[in-house]
Amino acid sequence: MSLLAVNPSCGFLNPKSQGRLSAKQDTSLSVISTIRPVNTPADFSFIPEKNNRQLTLRLSGCWRSSCPVPELDRILHQIPDDIQALRITVDPTLVWDSILAVFLNRLLTYCHNNSIATDLSDLPAGVRTLLALAQKSSHKPPAETDRPGFVYRLGKATQKIFAHGEKLVSFTGEIVLALILLIRGKTYFRFRDFFYFIQNCGADALPIVSLISVLVGVILAFVGAVQLRMFGAQIYVANLVALSMVLEMGAMMSAVIMAGRTGASFAAQLGTMQVNEEIDALRTLGISPVSYLVLPRMLALICMMPLLCIYADLLGIAGGTIIGIGMLDFSFSEYIVQTKNAIHLNQIAQGIIKSAVYGVLISFSGCFQGMNSGRSASAVGEATTSAVVLSIVLIVVSDAIMTVIFSL
Repeated sequence: MSLLAVNPSCGFLNPKSQGRLSAKQDTSLSVISTIRPVNTPADFSFIPEKNNRQLTLRLSGCWRSSCPVPELDRILHQIPDDIQALRITVDPTLVWDSILAVFLNRLLTYCHNNSIATDLSDLPAGVRTLLALAQKSSHKPPAETDRPGFVYRLGKATQKIFAHGEKLVSFTGEIVLALILLIRGKTYFRFRDFFYFIQNCGADALPIVSLISVLVGVILAFVGAVQLRMFGAQIYVANLVALSMVLEMGAMMSAVIMAGRTGASFAAQLGTMQVNEEIDALRTLGISPVSYLVLPRMLALICMMPLLCIYADLLGIAGGTIIGIGMLDFSFSEYIVQTKNAIHLNQIAQGIIKSAVYGVLISFSGCFQGMNSGRSASAVGEATTSAVVLSIVLIVVSDAIMTVIFSL
């Protein structure tokens, strides 16, 4: 049958080709044109039930966006005030799209607000599905009065703490086992990744560490000079800057910088791998994610933190030297000699030990949050934020503990 013999818009015969069609083909085309639906305007009618408090609404015609649809107020004005139940049915020839679902959703809202029960069992399955989705999306959150009590919320918080502790212990055990296997040479450890993270945690971090360390040294020297000048003891600015940088500020500022820079990076990288199911793929292949992903990051940061600490100490002292020479009129040799006499090797060792501990805490926090991240973009963001916050809290707490221990 020639396709040109049928008008695609209405199914009628093309007069030019009508003479070339056989009787059989003419019959088949007449059948096609007969069963093609014809869009009639959207309409409605009410059918009273035996019970005067029940009513049936029957919809017919074309309920599509391309067809005129009756206003909802026309239907609402014809519903008696004493109606308790409304049954909605459709004509078998009804054609519809999402306009019908929107119309019925508004009608159902009116019925719900006026305590009118509705029966949707005669509607097409697609319409009922769309209405169910619309009702679910418009569900309001519970009011403040529906919030659970304090005891319930306290119990839930306690359960979360224990679950978090269980993950923490499990992750720590996996790291210890991976280290043992690494020492015995029985784990899959990529040294290429290790050296990459060495560069990322070390050389790539030098610019920001340099800037912050010099500024911290300048601030310490300036604040100390203002106070010590009143007693004529400006020379002790060198002692103040040197001891502050070596004992506390060099390791502390380096750790805070690396927590925001590298710890967050670790959490984001591992969290993204969790979203992409790359970690699950490693487990499927029989490769330990801790040995393959966590250990290179942790060992790289632990190795580089003492070096960054020493570098920050030197630049902090250099920042103090700028104030001592430019503001207090010290000679360079005088300032350096005073600094050399102020610090000792055991004090330098304290700062280096602290920085190594900070490296463990920062890398552990970042990797732990990343490995336990959820599988969504928002979960990765929350894991990154938690890694930074947890790292800084652990840095401050561990610094207080180690300061007390070193002072004994």
